[in-house]
Amino acid sequence: MTHDSLTHDSLTIGVDIGGTKIAAGVVTASGQIWARTMRATDPADPDQIEAAVADAVAELVAQYPEVTAVGAAAAGFVGPDRTTMLFAPNIAWRNHPLGARLAERIGLPVVIENDANAAAWAEYRFGNGRGAANMVMLTLGTGLGGAVICDGHLVRGAFGAAAELGHMTIVPDGHYCGCGQEGCWEAYSSGTALAKLARNVAVADPEGARPMLAIADGEPLTGAHVTAAARQGDPVATGLLVRFGRYLGLGVATLAAVVDPGLVVVGGGIAAAAGDLILPAAREGFLAKLSGRGFRGELDIVTAALANDAGLIGAADSARTLDPAVAVAGAAVPVPA
Repeated sequence: MTHDSLTHDSLTIGVDIGGTKIAAGVVTASGQIWARTMRATDPADPDQIEAAVADAVAELVAQYPEVTAVGAAAAGFVGPDRTTMLFAPNIAWRNHPLGARLAERIGLPVVIENDANAAAWAEYRFGNGRGAANMVMLTLGTGLGGAVICDGHLVRGAFGAAAELGHMTIVPDGHYCGCGQEGCWEAYSSGTALAKLARNVAVADPEGARPMLAIADGEPLTGAHVTAAARQGDPVATGLLVRFGRYLGLGVATLAAVVDPGLVVVGGGIAAAAGDLILPAAREGFLAKLSGRGFRGELDIVTAALANDAGLIGAADSARTLDPAVAVAGAAVPVPA
């Protein structure tokens, strides 16, 4: 497909807002990224983040003036209005009218999306979730993010805070979680959890942890060190990833009892680096805890296809497909239906 074959309403911009940087790109109706740019950000300075987003969008609009709308994805609770950041764990947003403020700076309609929701939407529309009307997206990074799609629609909940799957309790009175509760799924299946598990092993069994410690070379053990050691055949590191995967599967079995998805797509940095080492154990853990096994369909668990571009692509597509009445309008430019 050539640029000339697309109509002007086919282009939107997606912005993936992280704690220290933003990535922005011009995205077509088929999920292709035509141009992209990045900016550094300061999580303690919301004004600087908004200015960086506006600057990145301006750079892209200068290349593609036919862009009609902007979608921005960020970690945190997004209000039902799809414009307000109710709470963000890594950025100083509390009941922050992000959509309206960005629309004023940018001069285009803006919609705000939770980052896991955006990634899930991208996988559902263009990635490994295509054809699965009922799916769950899990993002394995520092924490555990999630999103649920039922009958082709993202589940947002009454207050815009649905699908915080990492904070389901899977082990009563279990490990402490960063949210302040105990036994959360994130405390067992996340980069933070894997690193903590490895460090505990290093204290309890320094000889067994020697291959991981050699790779770390004096640095604190991380999930990347565990993965590297496992790929070299280290049985201790391999065992840690199997344990990690089984907890992942346990949580998926709980999800199956609630929303009955046909597919679970696992993305994020850990899935990209170690999905092939984790997912077999996740499938085993899921089947071991699946209620009614043998009398119901068994979902598949797969890795994501779009990697780090998922949030950007999903945010852009949300801006394209959103009901125009919901978007924050700027410069009287409507969002295409």
